[in-house]
Amino acid sequence: MASIVRRIISTARAPAAIGPYSQAVVVDKTVYVSGQLGMDLSSGQLVAGGVKNEAKQALVNMGEILKASGCDYSNVVKTTVLLADINDFNDVNDVYKQFFQCNYPARAAFQVAALPRGGRVEIEAIAVLGPITEISPAL
Repeated sequence: MASIVRRIISTARAPAAIGPYSQAVVVDKTVYVSGQLGMDLSSGQLVAGGVKNEAKQALVNMGEILKASGCDYSNVVKTTVLLADINDFNDVNDVYKQFFQCNYPARAAFQVAALPRGGRVEIEAIAVLGPITEISPAL
């Protein structure tokens, strides 16, 4: 039986993991990106300015990890958005659609009791490697 390749992704262009986990793991052609907070790379702190700024920074950080994995936002097929306050849902959507502009990935969004470092939003993703052919939905 052929073995499946697992590759750990680590890039200095995104904040390091703040626990015993990897920024991302690639298994075969699937990329699993760990949840990203709105952490500023240089300071190691959450960005100031509220949930929109945190969401933007989380997605920028995710983009760097995707790039290190060999793909980009267009390869993302599923995300999970964790919110400290579900009332921030629309604000996060405003930012989210700047990064995912069409053929949106599947997504779940939840309010949680708390996020690490007092974050307001955390976003994780699953992506697939390689070129993607888009097919129009069947009617």
